[in-house]
Amino acid sequence: MAIGDGNNDIEMFEYANYSVAMKNASELAAKAAKYRTDSNVNDGVAKAIRKYALNKI
Repeated sequence: MAIGDGNNDIEMFEYANYSVAMKNASELAAKAAKYRTDSNVNDGVAKAIRKYALNKI
């Protein structure tokens, strides 16, 4: 699982089974990710972990 919001995260997304872009992500990062989550100020990382990672354990 990879979570990011910037263009520098795009390469990381390519290696992750679950790539998640924050709501406030750059346009390119959002397009590169498979999934979206809330913004960083609204607990987007925690929401993504609960939804995509904890459900798979």
